[in-house]
Amino acid sequence: MKASIPTPVYILLAVSSALMGLSMLLMGDHRHITLVIDFYHLEALASGAVFNVTAAVSFLLVTIFSLFSIKKIECRKPLGVWLTIIGAVPLIALFSSKMWIGSLGGFPAIGAGQGVIKYFALLSVGLLILLPHLEKTTQKAIAAFPVILVLLWIGGMKFTELEAKGIESLVNTSPLMSWMYKIWDVQMTSNLIGVYDLIAMALVIAAIFKRQFLLPAVLMSGAVFVVTQTFLFTADGVFSADSIVTTTGHFLIKDLWFIANLVCLWKLSEAE
Repeated sequence: MKASIPTPVYILLAVSSALMGLSMLLMGDHRHITLVIDFYHLEALASGAVFNVTAAVSFLLVTIFSLFSIKKIECRKPLGVWLTIIGAVPLIALFSSKMWIGSLGGFPAIGAGQGVIKYFALLSVGLLILLPHLEKTTQKAIAAFPVILVLLWIGGMKFTELEAKGIESLVNTSPLMSWMYKIWDVQMTSNLIGVYDLIAMALVIAAIFKRQFLLPAVLMSGAVFVVTQTFLFTADGVFSADSIVTTTGHFLIKDLWFIANLVCLWKLSEAE
């Protein structure tokens, strides 16, 4: 199989999946897992704890496959299949009304689904591994799509009062962003972050077709996901002595997947 996935992608998958899997084993029931189980009407088959362990083991398998894939090409196809499955199962559950904010009219006002749409990033990497011989522009579009989607969707939510207040506790703890509240109010700060996200999104779209947009696209969009990782160390309630990281930590850790998408986009563009 033609190797098109750079080593840093496997490392990012291994680290993020290890943290997700180990913490799921320790924390017990997870809200997103419960929502997905309810959507598929599987609650009668087993307890929530069983499904939680199943999800945790699934992530730990990603860690194992990812680490072996660095050196062993034969491990990459199983990894691609597994990533595609892990990505698709929760994404289909987005059809559940419980993923959307009813008070804001439901779709596209995303609530619990904010964490779920991030699985597009895993699905993207899985498809890139399984379909290495696709035309380069198509591959770049697959790599970029999750980044474009999350910047559009979550960036767009920044213009709502609910999201503006929702991110306040995170932004307030960040030495990189808390200064904004000294200049603007909560809503304006959120609006400006949303504008930044949408500009970054536009650059990523342009980078698919024009290589001269690649560097600013990766820098601007990458900054979004890198800054998110700093919240792991500044925000309250991220790490736990009982479960390593909490569900808040899961939400933040998933942004490592988008960094993996950007690494793939960069590699594919460089290969032209």
